[in-house]
Amino acid sequence: MSIITASINDSEEIAKIVAISNRDVAEKFNLNRQNNPKHPSFYDKEWVLSDFERGEEYFLYKENGLALGCVAFEQPNSHIGYLNRLSVLPNNRKKGIGEKLVSHTLDYAKYKGIEEVSIGIIAKHEVLKNCYIRLGFIENGLKEFPHLPFDVLFMKDNLA
Repeated sequence: MSIITASINDSEEIAKIVAISNRDVAEKFNLNRQNNPKHPSFYDKEWVLSDFERGEEYFLYKENGLALGCVAFEQPNSHIGYLNRLSVLPNNRKKGIGEKLVSHTLDYAKYKGIEEVSIGIIAKHEVLKNCYIRLGFIENGLKEFPHLPFDVLFMKDNLA
């Protein structure tokens, strides 16, 4: 098992992991290209390349040379980091991979001197919310976005 820093050469593999890993969420919350065209279940290589261009970093979880999950990290300023697109392929869930990717990302943020890591999730996604609470995140506000068919729950982990 290893978690590696992904490169732009991994963009296609990252896109596939993100898209496949988020399809069940799209189905559960009735999301489609019409009501949420930017949902991660529709991720493609161009989106990942765009993320890299914006300075977002990706980490891949690999086992026996196969990538089974990934997570993105974005740092908009010197104090805050965003944990984005945590994705674990469905057949590999419930094995601690997501937890390891979150832990790795939080350790990386601490190393960079970040004080807070923030996430945004579908507010009604109770299973995911409870997973993040178990990992030390706390709720940090609810927001409605006119272009989204759901409310977004913001959560944070204060690293200091």
